[in-house]
Amino acid sequence: MDLAEKLMLEIEARRADLVELTQELIRIPTLNPPGDNYREICDFLDRRLVRHGFQTELVRAEGAIGDSDKYPRWNLIARKEGAQPGECVHFNSHIDVVEVGRGWTTDPFGGEVKDGKVYGRGACDMKGGLAASIVAAEAFIAVCPDFKGAIEISGTADEESGGFGGVAYLAEKGYFSPDRVQHVIIPEPLNKDRICLGHRGVWWAEIETHGEIAHGSMPFLGDCAVRHMGAVMAEMETSLFPLLATKRTDMPVVPEGAKQSTLNINSIHGGENEQAEDYTGLPSPCVPDSCRMVIDRRFLIEEDIDEVQSEILNVLTTVQGRRENFRFDVRELQRVLPSMTEKSAPVVQSVARAISDVMGKEANYVVSPGTYDQKHIDRIGRLKNCIAYGPGILDLAHKPDEYVGIDDMVESAQVMGRSLLDLLR
Repeated sequence: MDLAEKLMLEIEARRADLVELTQELIRIPTLNPPGDNYREICDFLDRRLVRHGFQTELVRAEGAIGDSDKYPRWNLIARKEGAQPGECVHFNSHIDVVEVGRGWTTDPFGGEVKDGKVYGRGACDMKGGLAASIVAAEAFIAVCPDFKGAIEISGTADEESGGFGGVAYLAEKGYFSPDRVQHVIIPEPLNKDRICLGHRGVWWAEIETHGEIAHGSMPFLGDCAVRHMGAVMAEMETSLFPLLATKRTDMPVVPEGAKQSTLNINSIHGGENEQAEDYTGLPSPCVPDSCRMVIDRRFLIEEDIDEVQSEILNVLTTVQGRRENFRFDVRELQRVLPSMTEKSAPVVQSVARAISDVMGKEANYVVSPGTYDQKHIDRIGRLKNCIAYGPGILDLAHKPDEYVGIDDMVESAQVMGRSLLDLLR
């Protein structure tokens, strides 16, 4: 029996451990926002990985977006040195999960096992992937104790809110420098036979329209900022959304609808601030003098960020030419340029071979409709040899009754293990 066969059997033998680890991770409710229990899950991972010979480091992203004394942004980096010098393979998983939402029929933080699946918030996105990478690394070390190079595993904060208190901070501190790390696999849930090469770009902005406050019984003495925003939305429907529908990419983005440029209106708020839940009074009668809209524009590798911004400005200036006293401001909230690793990159080739060996099929190459932490590894860390690969079905992310399949986790762990065998032997 060769090493590859031994490794496959070793990972299969750890199936129960893989399930239990996933359950334990789900049962730590790392909700973001606000950033609950980051230290608790990092301490849990620290204890686990130290037992298996990893050197660990806990890093707080002090001063990063979101970090505070009440909600500190903790990250864990664990490293296992091989018996001989060589390259480093890094598995990066985010530890945060999104809000629970409504519609669950299982306990969101129970880690229930049913019909070959582990249920819970974060099961798919991406605590199942984190568990699979840990089991794959531990099994590989057991079978190949004399491996060359190093293995790193990280659990990082805030991916769901941009990753600035997690991978971005670590990249700025040199943890993803090409001198330290040569291959990165992010176990995001893109389906077990897919290699995700990158993601579309994103531009978030807040548009504010201005008016003049007045008594609600005499709106003609004021200027309604909400009506101004209504005109902006009407112009978007008339000109901008049809334009975006014509923009298509050659990137292998999934699902099909994400192969075009998209715009989502995240939120709109105008007038008085919303009162606390226990407030029982009525609002006061005022003409709103401000209305704010947050937009989420996803763009393609073929588009330029200046073009993306100018399209929004064109909408606003068109409305301004039609409406008296129309005034506005635009504030950028976030920009991320598209990222895509070449299929010829070593980590891509290695994972593709492993998928073929484990599953008997060719890997599918995809690009994510949304961004993930590859953006920081690429743009800040300057490390191009990075992909997303992990268990789970992309469509289940952020949904009620989120789950990850146990067989999928085992097979994904076997793919990760064979990739380690290929890259570090």
